[in-house]
Amino acid sequence: MTRTFTVAAAPPEVLDYLKDLGHAPDWHPGTLSCDRLGTEPVDVGARWHAVVKIAGVELELTRELTRLEPGRVAFTGTHDVAATLDEITITPTGAGGSTLSYHATIEFRGTAELGTPIAEVVFEKAGADAEAALTRILGTAAWVSDGRL
Repeated sequence: MTRTFTVAAAPPEVLDYLKDLGHAPDWHPGTLSCDRLGTEPVDVGARWHAVVKIAGVELELTRELTRLEPGRVAFTGTHDVAATLDEITITPTGAGGSTLSYHATIEFRGTAELGTPIAEVVFEKAGADAEAALTRILGTAAWVSDGRL
């Protein structure tokens, strides 16, 4: 699933928000909870315990921040039946906002591979929902200017 869209928040604010997967239940469709494992600062190697619902199936994943640099953040997720990768590239717009290019993949393992065609449809809807949520959250100038990022 790939989506590209624009939000009002500047790239550093967007990166600061997205790098903490504790925010995922607010914008990532199907994420029921995402609790931080450990107390060290959020940086590469930080991990979260996530409970997600994909195509009606609830899974518990360990999600890890695998890439964090200006303009780019990536997470992997692992479970016995699936592996996920979420990569988001953030570039500045001329108007002080950001363009996000969000690419997410899921690889099913074993007999779960049979669910791949259904998951593709579910992932496309999830992409549209994530775009709408992030545009709403990061797209309101008041939300950005009052320091909630």
